[in-house]
Parts: sequence; structure tokens; C-alpha cells
Amino acid sequence: MSLKALLVDDEELARHLLREYLGSQVDVEIVGECGNGFDAVKAIHELQPDVVFLDVQMPKLDGFEVLELIQTRAAIVFVTAYDQYAAKAFDAAAVDYLLKPFDETRFQTALDRVRRRLAENSTVTVDATRLKNAVKGPGHYAERIVVKDGTRVHIIQIHQLDFVEAQEDYVALHSAGKTYLKQQTISSLEEQLNPSQFIRVHRSFIVSLEQVSKIEPYSKDSRIAVLKSGAQVPVSRTGYVRLREAMEN
Repeated sequence: MSLKALLVDDEELARHLLREYLGSQVDVEIVGECGNGFDAVKAIHELQPDVVFLDVQMPKLDGFEVLELIQTRAAIVFVTAYDQYAAKAFDAAAVDYLLKPFDETRFQTALDRVRRRLAENSTVTVDATRLKNAVKGPGHYAERIVVKDGTRVHIIQIHQLDFVEAQEDYVALHSAGKTYLKQQTISSLEEQLNPSQFIRVHRSFIVSLEQVSKIEPYSKDSRIAVLKSGAQVPVSRTGYVRLREAMEN
């Protein structure tokens, strides 16, 4: 049985090298190539490849954002120019990766791993958000959030995010008068956000400090944060302490 491979890289020379190395593999069929993350999301859904060679650093959508937006059982081989420090994060996540520049021997090693995992039906489910945080290291926070809505992809710039609300296995992202649903826990999203800009004011709410207009009492033991948009967000006791400390600093 042949493996269906999809190549995703914004550099034509990089795709050419992958084509060349795959050309000697009698059991691999290249079913498509993509030069950006938007096309990759569509191609993975339509072509259902067995393995995706996925560049990490791309314009529009990076490789991690592509994975956030898709559901696939394909084996993912990250192709990256990150340094050896980042390679430890890929190793820890038990994913296959190719560190640029790579030679045919290293490529063959990665492909052999893919074959074994597919044969054993043991492809790894990648937590793209956590892996991205680990690769970039501490102190790096999200600059945008990507959300898939049917066939559309929305990109929310962090400075446009007003507040976040937990809704079971989803988060509702409120931005510029619109609401976007994303399948993610509020705790994992909190890890992506700069704590000097976003405050967890309630177990189900995170607010942008910049958007807070005032804090008002709601009942004897609770308060609400009134945002510049007019939205009202509940504030717990511990959330009030965090919010007051942040507003005073």
C-alpha cells in the first residue's frame, strides 16, 4: 500500500528537495503541495494524506496554527529551521521533525519512523498549542489566535481580544463586537496569553486589562468588570485581587 504524502512549505526550493528525496520511495505518492497554511488546511481536509511534511515557519498561518485548525490521523513531520534547543521540545512531544538543513539520511530516518507508526496504527496526537509554547520557550506569548468556522479561517489579533468566556470544551472569544467559538480549554488559552495584559478574573472568564473601564459591586460578595464595549464580566474574589493588583501596577 502506498503512502499519500502532502508537502507544505512556502519555499519552492524546500518542496523541491522533499520531492527529490521522496522520488526514490516506491511506496510514497505525493498527492499535493501547498505554499501556505491556508491552502494546507483545505488540502489536508480534501486529500486525507497519510503523512504531511509541514513547515513550521510560514506566513499567514504557521505550521502549529495549521494543526490547531484541522482534525487528521495523518502522521505529521515538522520541517523547521528552529535551533537544537527547540529540537528537544519536538523530541519530548514524540513527534517526527526535520531540522533544516537536513540530508537524505536524516529524511530517511524520519520517513522510516512514519512507516512504523502507521503500520502500528500509533500516530501521535499533537497538542499544537503546547508544542508551540515549548519550542519558543518561556516568555513568548501569542500574538494572534486562529479559529476555524466551517470552511472559513478567522485570525484574531491579540490586541483586538476583549475577553474570553469558557463554554464547556470551547472558549468564546469576544473581539470587536463579534464572538468566535474555538475548541480549546480556557486554561490552555490562558497559558498563551501575556499575564501582564490578560487577567483570569473568574474560573470561566479572562479579560483584557486594557479593556476594563471600571469595577462595580454586583452583590454582597461579588463584583463585575465593566468593559469599554459595555460588556459586563463577573469577577470572583481571587479574580478581584488579581485585577486590582494588575490595575495598580
